[in-house]
Amino acid sequence: MPTKVLRDPGHVDALAVLLRGRKMPLTVSWVQGASRSSAQNRLAQRWFTDIATQLGDQTHEDVRAECKLTIGVPILRTENEAFRVSYDRTMKGLPYEEKLEAIKAFDLPVTRLMTVKQMTAFMDEMQRKWTRQGIRLTDPEALKYEQEFL
Repeated sequence: MPTKVLRDPGHVDALAVLLRGRKMPLTVSWVQGASRSSAQNRLAQRWFTDIATQLGDQTHEDVRAECKLTIGVPILRTENEAFRVSYDRTMKGLPYEEKLEAIKAFDLPVTRLMTVKQMTAFMDEMQRKWTRQGIRLTDPEALKYEQEFL
């Protein structure tokens, strides 16, 4: 399904032109906010690796699944009705370990569905949770600097 973030009134006009050119019937839906940013995504992936490396007994994918389940799912269940209904119907009753396995096996979309605001809350909570446990996470400013040299 095509997606476009509308950031100013000109984008609304351009979308109207695009829609007028489509064959009917046509279904349109929208959500308030913008998808997470690529910078947020890169930082989250780095943090999953940071955590896995320092823990030593978990993989990047293990940490990613745990963060999706313990941090991301509560955010989306609160703020995304469609996600809550689907998650509650399929996953809520499973034991914790089975939820983790399902998230990994099916690449359950959690952060992928988040707006920038939701992803910011996810990242803030990740930082709080893991730094309290003594995990050192990559500084976002250092990551920006590193990207300049790639």
